[in-house]
Amino acid sequence: MTASVETDTTVLKALRKLRMPQTQRNRELGLLLFVFVINAVAVALVQLGATDAIDWTFLNYCGGLTLLVLALHVVLRLKAPQADPFVVPIATLLSGIGLAMIYRLDIAESSTGWGALSTRQLVWLAIAIVGAIAIVILLRNYRVLFRYTYLFGLAGVLLLLLPFVPFLAVEENAQVWVSVGGIFSFQPGELAKICLGIFFAGYLVRTREAMTSVGHRFLGLTWPRPRELGPLLIVWGVSMLIIVMQRDLGTGLLLFGMFVAMLYVATGKTSWVFIGVALAVGGAILASRVLPYVTGRFAAWLNAFDPEVIEQYGGSYQLVTGLFGMANGGLIGTGWGRGYPDLTPLAHNDYIFPSLAEELGLVGVFALLALYMVFTSRGIRIGIAGQDDFGKLLATGLSFTLALQVFIMVGGVTRLIPLTGLTTPFLAAGGSSLVANWLIVALLLRISDAVRSRPRVVIG
Repeated sequence: MTASVETDTTVLKALRKLRMPQTQRNRELGLLLFVFVINAVAVALVQLGATDAIDWTFLNYCGGLTLLVLALHVVLRLKAPQADPFVVPIATLLSGIGLAMIYRLDIAESSTGWGALSTRQLVWLAIAIVGAIAIVILLRNYRVLFRYTYLFGLAGVLLLLLPFVPFLAVEENAQVWVSVGGIFSFQPGELAKICLGIFFAGYLVRTREAMTSVGHRFLGLTWPRPRELGPLLIVWGVSMLIIVMQRDLGTGLLLFGMFVAMLYVATGKTSWVFIGVALAVGGAILASRVLPYVTGRFAAWLNAFDPEVIEQYGGSYQLVTGLFGMANGGLIGTGWGRGYPDLTPLAHNDYIFPSLAEELGLVGVFALLALYMVFTSRGIRIGIAGQDDFGKLLATGLSFTLALQVFIMVGGVTRLIPLTGLTTPFLAAGGSSLVANWLIVALLLRISDAVRSRPRVVIG
């Protein structure tokens, strides 16, 4: 009798395990269909609000992107059936809302509604989704990345150095762009953060024993020994070098924050967090005193409404107009196509969040922040559920990096912190950012599928 009960239980567990992948993908498909409707309605409302007519041509192009996302869904059913079902729908919804806003800004600048911004965003979004599909198909086992830890570290450093190559460099306010043959330009720092994330994860797995060794007890905390501080100080120094040489405060802060977060996850020691925060604050104070452009950013932040600061070159005009735009949106917004987001410089890029806040209101942007929160929580959940340290650190580090990037950008445009030159993930115009963020989506999908497919060891 006991053997019969155990056999029945085993059969039920096996059937449940076979049904789980199908359930995950069905849940994802249901969410995607809902997302497709929201994205299509957003574009249609932009057209009706701004032109009182619907342009079916642009909607058809958006339908092509929908087919690409469905292709990714089919690939997941075949290649990664147990991948997380929420990651792709959230990324698709954020990308669709961002595309609708960029298209709305194109309408404000062109009587036909078509412009370079929305066309370029369509193309880059298609490339990004195709890249995600390729990663899911080709990267059958994400643990292969662990073998090439130092190679990815070298690749990350070389990507950061590309803007200094004379025939590739693009003359901008911040030296972070490269141009290939004058045909297209991209920001290598976006891809560098993924390469360095893989390097940090692999490096910390190899050295975590040294990082967790006994240190010195002081002020209720166990502080690491000086020789264990070396890697943290090196990454801090590289981050400061990026700020000095590339005039890119955002990337330097992002990479340092990613390393400190992954270091905390690897060791579980809060002393690393305190040291990291102290180094970040100290570096920011030092940069604000020594570097003129950082001094200007702090002046525009602290004295944003000073008329002299508003009118000077590189002052707070952009920040102030963005704040007035958000105030104009109020609680529920002016409605798609009914606001004036084009009055703010770089509304499609650095200031796409205030543009959305004006037309969607406080309720709309809170919904967007909730989507980012869910995306980050799913990524961290994937990392926590993992049984190998490399996957845990990689998933957690990439998810935290995306969340930190959102905080830096939203905090900058709302005057919570000084503004830095980063893009809002999935929403802002920019091919480099889109491709990098969709590659992060693909990596999270692969890690989550491996986590759920791996048999668990049960003790007792």
